[in-house]
Amino acid sequence: MVGEGVLLECLDNPAVSSVLAVGRRPCGMTHQKLAELVVNDLAVLSPSESKALAGYDACFFCAGVSSVGKKEAEYTKLTYDLTINFAEAFKEVNPGKALTFCYVSGYGTDSSAAGKSMWARVKGHTENKLLEMFSEEGKPSGGYMFRPGIMKPFKGQKRILKFYFGWQVTYPIMRFLMPKFACTLRDVARAMINCAILKPAKHVLEVRDIIEIAKSR
Repeated sequence: MVGEGVLLECLDNPAVSSVLAVGRRPCGMTHQKLAELVVNDLAVLSPSESKALAGYDACFFCAGVSSVGKKEAEYTKLTYDLTINFAEAFKEVNPGKALTFCYVSGYGTDSSAAGKSMWARVKGHTENKLLEMFSEEGKPSGGYMFRPGIMKPFKGQKRILKFYFGWQVTYPIMRFLMPKFACTLRDVARAMINCAILKPAKHVLEVRDIIEIAKSR
């Protein structure tokens, strides 16, 4: 759901000149800006698949799974390992560039990576590694960790989680009552684009930060 929304904004936004959509299935869209790379495993890219990532300035990483029903080892493999392996491939084929890597983490992620909540620890561990990977001496840090809560999808989106349909109706109320927890997917997507262009100083972004950066350009 997040990936589809971010893709829609990137295709519509004049600040974005080209997009490569990477996934295990075709995205189902066609656009003059859009190229696609369909892979068997996001965590293990072949040399030719990795080469397709060359020439891009930013990666907006929206892949993820729920921790429900998963042991920590499995969730770590599907969250930390997959994300870091992909980020390493992206860096390797774009040497010397001031890259941006935006990672969709989640509201409540544990930066200490040592708390009681398993999913929050794993997400925190992933965030910390990405911040380290995209912070190079003499260059602006390019790692941005996004921690959205409830996100209102784009109008016309097809890949919406079932339980989000009810939240779309009540979103204005939730936005009013819980401003620290609710934003739109357009806010998330625009903030990602603005992070790539403006390189804001803050790198771990809660909901209010996301909304503010989305409006900054």
